[in-house]
Amino acid sequence: MLDIENLKSHIPHALKRIDIAWPYAHASGKVRESFALPDKRRLLVTTDRLSAFDRILAAAPFKGQVLNQLSAFWFERTRDIIPNHVLDVPDPNVLLAAECEPFPIEVIVRGYISGVTKTALWYRYSLGERSIYGYDFPDGLQKNDALPAPIITPTTKGEHDERITCDEVVERGLLDAATWAQVQAAALAIFARGQAIARKGGLILVDTKYEFGRAPDGRVMLIDEVHTPDSSRFWVAETYEARRAAGEEPDNFDKEFLRLWYAERGYRGDGASLGSDGPPVPTDELITQVSQRYIACYEKLTGKPFEPSVYPAEERVSQTLRSFL
Repeated sequence: MLDIENLKSHIPHALKRIDIAWPYAHASGKVRESFALPDKRRLLVTTDRLSAFDRILAAAPFKGQVLNQLSAFWFERTRDIIPNHVLDVPDPNVLLAAECEPFPIEVIVRGYISGVTKTALWYRYSLGERSIYGYDFPDGLQKNDALPAPIITPTTKGEHDERITCDEVVERGLLDAATWAQVQAAALAIFARGQAIARKGGLILVDTKYEFGRAPDGRVMLIDEVHTPDSSRFWVAETYEARRAAGEEPDNFDKEFLRLWYAERGYRGDGASLGSDGPPVPTDELITQVSQRYIACYEKLTGKPFEPSVYPAEERVSQTLRSFL
């Protein structure tokens, strides 16, 4: 693994954006840049941007490479459950994908009651709610307890996610009943496989976000990213029980510790923090911890050593994009 000083030296060169003249449609999300091609394909660039609480907060070296290559790993290992949009991985930060029409919901699968964001189960439960996402929860649950079985808690997609129930997906006309049933079955199967593979790497897949869409030929496809530290929560299996019994947060390999870092400083994305004009400024130490955790998560899940790509990454990625013109 890259040492701390090496990672610190790369912080100024983290991939924050791609500055390239593009003749077709180009869209920019919190983490990914999407470059359309004229033949129903897209080039998806995963940057090093760090987002939490629906905001871009910083950038961590090699984070984008981890997300892109880890997603490619999972797409390949879940292809037998449901088709996905991956066509090729022409660069460590770039995915060539089939054009799909994204469904207007995010499919959240939860195996434990946890989380500090406003849409998290534990956050809602800690406020006294017992009917959440259409599920009834008993009194007496503790943070980070396992649920009897994984559940699906969908949210709408927009500037701010809206919690809805599984029934409301069809009732609101967001998806037809048959498609929603297919999506739910696929999501639970992918989650089960993810938990099994994560356990082999010494991790617990706690919860995750999936996105699905429809290809031009009508097939439902898994899109976006799968089982990454951005989209999922991972805990260390070996220490989970002891830390939970002691009332301590589980050791994690995701960005939950980043959310906790901001939450402990009074920031949850909803205004000023501690009298400041915005979120706290992350330290170099925090950023390097993010990079180290993402890299470690990649190695534990894939069973392969992480091989850092050439940095700075912007010119390399731009050359890859130009090769498709």
